[in-house]
Amino acid sequence: MNMEQCHRTYFPATFYLLAGIFLLLLTSPVNGWRPWPNQKPNTTDLLYSPSKKYEGSSDLIKLKYHMGPVLTANITVYPIWYGRWGKSQKRIIREFINSISAVDSKPPSVSGWWKTVQSYTDQTGANISGNVHIGAEKNDRSYSHGKSLTRLSIQSVIKSAVTASTTPSLPINSKSGVYLLLTCDDVYVENFCQDVCGFHYFTFPSIVGYTLPYAWVGNSGKLCPSVCAYPFSVPDYMGRGFKAVKSPNNDVGVDGMISVIAHEIAELSTNPLVNAWYAGDDPSFPVEIGDLCEGIYGSGGGGSYTGQMLNGEDGATYNMNGIRRKFLVQWVWNHVVNYCTGPNALDQ
Repeated sequence: MNMEQCHRTYFPATFYLLAGIFLLLLTSPVNGWRPWPNQKPNTTDLLYSPSKKYEGSSDLIKLKYHMGPVLTANITVYPIWYGRWGKSQKRIIREFINSISAVDSKPPSVSGWWKTVQSYTDQTGANISGNVHIGAEKNDRSYSHGKSLTRLSIQSVIKSAVTASTTPSLPINSKSGVYLLLTCDDVYVENFCQDVCGFHYFTFPSIVGYTLPYAWVGNSGKLCPSVCAYPFSVPDYMGRGFKAVKSPNNDVGVDGMISVIAHEIAELSTNPLVNAWYAGDDPSFPVEIGDLCEGIYGSGGGGSYTGQMLNGEDGATYNMNGIRRKFLVQWVWNHVVNYCTGPNALDQ
């Protein structure tokens, strides 16, 4: 199967026509999604019945379980820091991942957001694990595969991380491991800023030697913050009426990455081998639980509106709390109630 056909991307879908949206949600890959509101009229309101109360709700969406495995065992995230990362940047990302299991965080919380992901099950009825933690980490400060990566060379970076002769090499964990490749702000990845902000898939044994679920997310801070870090940066074409909001951790690139990381970890957990939870009948073009709620961060969100978010005392915009920090994270699709949900919903 051609890798270009199979990869999962995180980059916002442009809504041109009602029919186009319908096909996107049911059968097509999300291959042109950006995290800013679209420029067209709010066609989501045309697609979704005005009688629907909840964000993104629709009887047209048929998210199905295709009998493949999901991550029901304790989930270990293995970060691969590609390039030169600052200590403060690493701390922001680490805390977000650790916040997924921090059930004592102040609501609305990241752990509350994860409860929707946990509601998904495998064919035995076992739920996705609520235990998500960071495992071993790998630093690649020397840009071992260069500063311009292709989709295939990304897998080579992961191979280097798990087969490194120097310690520490990452352990092989095909059952409950998530290998998270994070590229710093001076690294370009194939189609980055044009078609994708991040994606997930699984490694090929012919390249890596193992089948391992992985995700890539790039720091857009220098290359394209208005593309991948909206609403912390706003494209010029949107006009003076649209102003960027303050990021909660004072790092536009990394704060923008957080929602992409959340999106990919949620989808890797529910569809690690692209044969579990997705909409549509063709696994080459799955629409997953993050794709269905892209651009929605709060109540009322959909189409050209992100939804109602929260403002901190420092003026920063966020929608959920971590262990100590605040984050802005997109909602995910709830298959039980058939709409997008998040911990900051006004009816919580």
